[in-house]
Amino acid sequence: MSTTEPTTTSQSTRSGFGWVMLSVTRIALGFYFLWAFLDKFLGLGYSTCRTTAEDGSFTIDSMCDSAWINGGAITEGYLVYGGNVNSPFHDFFVDLGGQRWTDWPFMLGLLGVGLALMLGIGTKIGAWAAALMLIMMYMTQMWPATNPVLDEHIIYALAVLGIVYVELEHQSIGLGRWWRRAVGENSWLV
Repeated sequence: MSTTEPTTTSQSTRSGFGWVMLSVTRIALGFYFLWAFLDKFLGLGYSTCRTTAEDGSFTIDSMCDSAWINGGAITEGYLVYGGNVNSPFHDFFVDLGGQRWTDWPFMLGLLGVGLALMLGIGTKIGAWAAALMLIMMYMTQMWPATNPVLDEHIIYALAVLGIVYVELEHQSIGLGRWWRRAVGENSWLV
């Protein structure tokens, strides 16, 4: 005799919507990373290859010299010129941003996290890589202007870890079920 209570249809329907929403949120977070990769790689004019005038108008020069595909120094732009000079880690990140090798792990991280979260494969590794990248981005911007502790980087890091670990067994959208069978007992690859 089973000691667990059966799930009613109404409970199953409500939680089914919740699982779908977790999958949609995971995919949206993945797109956040994938878009950052594409914009920096090709210079699509959102954070790369956009020039803003004093009057607030802007021009977009797609595929400009700042695009990674054309040899642009991606981490230099963010770490050297985009960080908060009041951050206790400012000097560390400025030194790091001046080294061209940092473009490779940063860009591959954006691509890998984006694809893992959007496809639903390798989501554990993707979630931890995303959280690490977001915390490092937070460290470059310390302290936030609108809140003394939290900014969107910390919230995204918490969200991606929470969503991935809750959704692992119930992934509604993505290749997660197939991927779990493919990796077998290597649960760290899920």
